[in-house]
Amino acid sequence: MSGKFIIMGVAGCGKTSVGEALITQYGWAFIDGDALHPQRNIDKMAAGEPLTDEDRLPWLMQIGETMRDHAEPVAIGCSALKRGYRDIIRMTAGGDVCFIFLNGSRELIETRMAARTGHFMPLSLLDSQFDALEPPTHDELFVDIDISGDLDSIVSDIRKKLEAHKT
Repeated sequence: MSGKFIIMGVAGCGKTSVGEALITQYGWAFIDGDALHPQRNIDKMAAGEPLTDEDRLPWLMQIGETMRDHAEPVAIGCSALKRGYRDIIRMTAGGDVCFIFLNGSRELIETRMAARTGHFMPLSLLDSQFDALEPPTHDELFVDIDISGDLDSIVSDIRKKLEAHKT
């Protein structure tokens, strides 16, 4: 398996928490994809406006370029909601990218988003995230992770499923 991973899912699914936990498990570099957004995207989301595909394109290309330029294994937290977005990341990264799909119900994620503080993404945009979501399909390299458990069980599930992909 490649050393390029996207931790994906809708806002509030735990991409950053999982990415930071995987650093200790695997020693990967972890980059929060939110840090790669142009400021105009952050401002737009903070104002409660969903991003368009045009808004996302430079961000997705930056994520792929960042992956391409990392010699060591790297995981980036990125919503990667649509197949086309994942295709842009794969193409720009220049190789296989494994998507770790953090999958949970709208109700669970709404509860988690309502409890977090200091993030620019408002709860009002959650529906637009679920509306845009195209889960990975059989012809993509991915693992589907149920996020209903605690962080330790989520990370354990990721480890098991990534190990199964190695064999």
